[in-house]
Amino acid sequence: MKNFIVPIDFSQESLSGLNLAILFSQKQTVNIQMVNVITSVSDNLQSTKTEGEKFAEKKFKKLIEEYEPKLGNDSKLRYIIKFGKVYKEIVNQVNSYKDSVVSASTHGASGFEELFVGSNALKTMSASTRPFFAIRIDAPKKIKKIVLPIKLLADTRQKFPIAANIAELFGAEVHVVTVSTKNNKRDLQRLHSYSNQCVGYLKYRKISTVTSTVIGDSLPTLTLNYAEAVGADLIIMMSSAIDKWNVVLGSYAQQMVNKSHLPLLAVKPMPRQLPTGFSAFGG
Repeated sequence: MKNFIVPIDFSQESLSGLNLAILFSQKQTVNIQMVNVITSVSDNLQSTKTEGEKFAEKKFKKLIEEYEPKLGNDSKLRYIIKFGKVYKEIVNQVNSYKDSVVSASTHGASGFEELFVGSNALKTMSASTRPFFAIRIDAPKKIKKIVLPIKLLADTRQKFPIAANIAELFGAEVHVVTVSTKNNKRDLQRLHSYSNQCVGYLKYRKISTVTSTVIGDSLPTLTLNYAEAVGADLIIMMSSAIDKWNVVLGSYAQQMVNKSHLPLLAVKPMPRQLPTGFSAFGG
């Protein structure tokens, strides 16, 4: 997470993604690139581009003047103006960097709100393999408690290294929470096996952990209720398998994005991605 791509529509809401990137800059050197995508065009395309660019440049210069003093660790704050479909241009931008992540408000203004609400937010997440911070209300002022839900999917374990990296960076405590709608012995044993692997990995990296099990009717509700009860600053989840239309993610991810008032980090499942030294984590 060295390069933060931050979609900006110049609404106050969209600045949440920028505030989160600034928070990371206070812990390590990062490159923050704000992205504004101009989507509306008139018959006079060149005139529209020129007017849109002038407006965006003026706004970006004000943001740099305001936010650059908040950067830490020789981090950089830049901007780029693009034309086209918002989600495609954001995905292209984040994919153009190594070690990149999207940091975006899920509620903005004008055309940006149309993108980052409901299935459109998930469309952006599904189109890139990079991690995606989704912030519905405000960016956290700190990251001291991270909730890591463990579900009955092998790819749930791919979150472990990313959670460990962020916990190390901020000195955070990780809550490893097994969530299940089933209360049978076989499923719970499998969940606890995943949980034990996670705790072992985190303890190996000297990260403070808390474990818990919650059982109920809805996995998103269980996760969000637990996170709010313990005062979590971030929830790290896997974005589920993409459907045949490659448009939206699984219902768990969709409900989490739509319902969570806490910042989320969605991690895209990758084929057989193993934490170093922990071969048993394979899916």
